Amino acid sequence: MSLGALESSRTQRTLTLGARLLLALHLDGVLLTALCLTALVGLAVIYSSSGRSWAMTEAQALKFILALIAMIALAQVPPRLIRASAPILFVVGFILLLIVMVKGDVAMGARRWLNLGFVRFQPSEIMKLAVPLSCAWYLHDRPLPPSLTNILVLLAAIALPTLLIVRQPDLGTALLVVASGIMVIVLAGLRMRYIVSAVTLTVGGVVTGTLLDWRFLHGYQRQRVLTLFDPSTDPLGSGYHIIQSQIALGSGGAFGKGYLNGTQASLEFLPERSTDFIFAVIGEEWGLLGIIAVLILYAFIIGRGLYLAATSQDTFARLVAGSISLTFAVYVLVNAGMVTGLLPVVGVPLPLISYGGTSMVTLMAGFGILMAVNARRRLVGR
Repeated sequence: MSLGALESSRTQRTLTLGARLLLALHLDGVLLTALCLTALVGLAVIYSSSGRSWAMTEAQALKFILALIAMIALAQVPPRLIRASAPILFVVGFILLLIVMVKGDVAMGARRWLNLGFVRFQPSEIMKLAVPLSCAWYLHDRPLPPSLTNILVLLAAIALPTLLIVRQPDLGTALLVVASGIMVIVLAGLRMRYIVSAVTLTVGGVVTGTLLDWRFLHGYQRQRVLTLFDPSTDPLGSGYHIIQSQIALGSGGAFGKGYLNGTQASLEFLPERSTDFIFAVIGEEWGLLGIIAVLILYAFIIGRGLYLAATSQDTFARLVAGSISLTFAVYVLVNAGMVTGLLPVVGVPLPLISYGGTSMVTLMAGFGILMAVNARRRLVGR
């Protein structure tokens, strides 16, 4: 056997072992690769946005490793167990939200955290997974498209935790929780007349409530809405974030200033440059082409998730996988929208790129569940 043939044989054997390992762990290699690549992009941007801080970059790398372990662990859970656990997870998460209202830690004017002594976390993060799982569980054995009664039951289940999260207040997380539940209802085959009616009532209710009395919003939330329309009215206050973000995005041009050469971040003009506004750092240093490349990577992840959802074998798997994928898209759209000034600032991170561990663990856990419920499809197909 020639040397080239020997090397080819070894490569083929390695690929086969890798594929077998992924199959044994119920992991989708294509999706896993895209997720890891996105996280690596995040590490590179965090290193730049943090002023070349190795400590911050290493901390984020450790958080991604923990999130990856959580994803792999959840991918091993049998789909039936996930489905049976969905209502339990919802009830536990709801109880924790009630506890937060009474005994939660207060930071920056918000009561969102629960301190158990050995760990401090946000119970609202649990609802990002519990709500879509519970909605899919409820619809699993019921005829589709869902009846009006079933839709009302699901909307009530979505509204209960959402109202508690809004009271913390945490509009960003509340938006994502609502989106995750609504995605399940839409994917279940919601009739167009219901969709049109819901959109009309929602828009009408928001506009009417805003015009008549918007005292239900906190002062800083009202200011965010006003700043959306004209950030220059308070350039050194509530409009500062948007103005500096738009300067960073615009100064990057088509090709960017170059990696590590951004001035808005390095000179600390851009607030929250490693978290909520890290998208602006990408635009300044990598330019429009860099932004497009990142968005293509996100689109690939979303597309792969939807493909896995479409090829799943049962209703629960399809609804869960589709909801997780589309909620991931909401993360991207909301963050990009608020950084560019198209949406109010609601504190939604750029998925897998913004600094922070809580949202990353939640996202990766969601993809772990997606892979777990999709494992049955691959077993049936072999």
